[in-house]
Amino acid sequence: MQMAIPTFGQLPAGMSYATRTGAYVVIPDADRQRILVLIAPNGALILPGGGMEAGEDQQATLTRELREEFGIAIPPATYLGEAADYYYSRHRRTAFYNPGYFFATTGYKKIAPPLEDFNILTWQPIITAQFALKRASHRWALDQWLQTQGVRPS
Repeated sequence: MQMAIPTFGQLPAGMSYATRTGAYVVIPDADRQRILVLIAPNGALILPGGGMEAGEDQQATLTRELREEFGIAIPPATYLGEAADYYYSRHRRTAFYNPGYFFATTGYKKIAPPLEDFNILTWQPIITAQFALKRASHRWALDQWLQTQGVRPS
């Protein structure tokens, strides 16, 4: 029997939505007190990663997205779980169902200039990220990482 994934948000009755499956990663600093977050052009904070393209698995999505957005590569990532959000994008003027696969890893390596120049990668204290990450599924993933690692922000 398959368990239901945690799902956050809801759409008004009768509103159609597009499904956009993604893969995202929690990357803590060496002291495990801060994580890397993406600041989108609209100011929203989300975990690094993004939407899966046809034929990609989750790891391939992470590799591509991190290269495009920031010019970085990460070591192999550990699976944290799957969660989903319903949300409306004012920028795209579309409602989305966004199931996400979440992972965690340590460290990253700068490999090239980013292909996109409109996102900002920054460190955020975990305690801040727990409240500031825009999508509930991303906050859920951070909580999963905290539970599995036994880490509590100071």
